[in-house]
Amino acid sequence: MKRLGDAELEIMLHVWSAGEPVPSTYVHQRLQGSRGWSLPAVLTAMGRLVEKGFLACEKRGRGNWYRPLISERDYKAAEGRGLIDRLYGSSFTGMVASLYDGKAIGKEDLAQLRQFLDELEG
Repeated sequence: MKRLGDAELEIMLHVWSAGEPVPSTYVHQRLQGSRGWSLPAVLTAMGRLVEKGFLACEKRGRGNWYRPLISERDYKAAEGRGLIDRLYGSSFTGMVASLYDGKAIGKEDLAQLRQFLDELEG
């Protein structure tokens, strides 16, 4: 799966959160607070996402509507696996240890992780 750049990921997060096909103006409005992009810039970025296979585009009236072709869950799972593989030699434990040593996560986070793992094991 191809990786998303930061701006592309932000667009996809808005499309995913909508839960239904959205017009480009929907995404443009949501990006105003963070990026202040012009509508043509948003259209160009969304066109790239169509080319990359992340979005489908459907003409409705005078506008284009977009829907995701890849789920948020699938994308995050692939990116998470890729991150662990690239930075930690495929070691989840190595990643957690590094984050803990760097104080990026604390004991409360570890307790939540432990509880999650306990629930998975049933």
